[in-house]
Amino acid sequence: MPAMLLDWLNGAGLSAVKPFVTALLLPPLPWLLLALAGAWRARARPRTGGALVVLACAGRWLCACDGCAEWLERRMLREPPALGPEQRAQLAQRAAAGVPLAIVVLGGGVDRLAPEYGAPTLGNFSFARLRYGIWLGRATAIPLAASGGIGWGAPQDGTPGEATLMADIARTEFGAAIRWVEADSRDTRENAANTVALLKAAGIREIVLVTSTWHMPRALREFESAARLAGAPAMAISAAPMGIAYPGEQPLLRWMPSGDGAQRMRAVLREALAALVAGR
Repeated sequence: MPAMLLDWLNGAGLSAVKPFVTALLLPPLPWLLLALAGAWRARARPRTGGALVVLACAGRWLCACDGCAEWLERRMLREPPALGPEQRAQLAQRAAAGVPLAIVVLGGGVDRLAPEYGAPTLGNFSFARLRYGIWLGRATAIPLAASGGIGWGAPQDGTPGEATLMADIARTEFGAAIRWVEADSRDTRENAANTVALLKAAGIREIVLVTSTWHMPRALREFESAARLAGAPAMAISAAPMGIAYPGEQPLLRWMPSGDGAQRMRAVLREALAALVAGR
């Protein structure tokens, strides 16, 4: 049923509501609503209301902790490991042998205006993915592709798509070329469909997919599905996750609330919610 609901939203042209629904379901809003419910309930049943408030505070605390985010990430998301030296060497050998490969870097958000630059720029996730993609491309001599437009929740105000900004920053700041740019997609499903079609036409037979570790399971599913739908089941999709490391803090500090912990927790829960809605 969840997968049917997602297909219905997409078919009815209501995909734009997905960011708002997601925002309602992710922390901190559910815990704030639970706290309000507890405060209201406390007038008639003090113990029940107090218990709800305590539960809401505990949930809000844990949903801002790196330690809790990592614990849930390992148990809720089946993330592939990072590429090791041997795997990178194998990719380099395949590229040198003439196998048509491409490294695909997925966008992860755009800052509409960075005052220090006087222009739009990549968000933190996008920039980190781009940096790793360039590093991996140089280590393997595999050409790069960038995928990402303007997301469903972003205003259509003429801000360049993620992939356009990635190509510009790769060229001007890293001296690297992005050979293929797909800047029309609005979500991961469109990333996959548009990029597979673009690379299939270019004769690419294998994609090395670069995205954040928590996003990789969903991205792999979408790219594998897009390859089948495009009539390219032989197109291999391999994972090159990044952003796996957590801060090297004292263990106790990782269970203290932080902005980074809240951001990571939202990312993990968003991916778990996406998997649930898709029925996977």
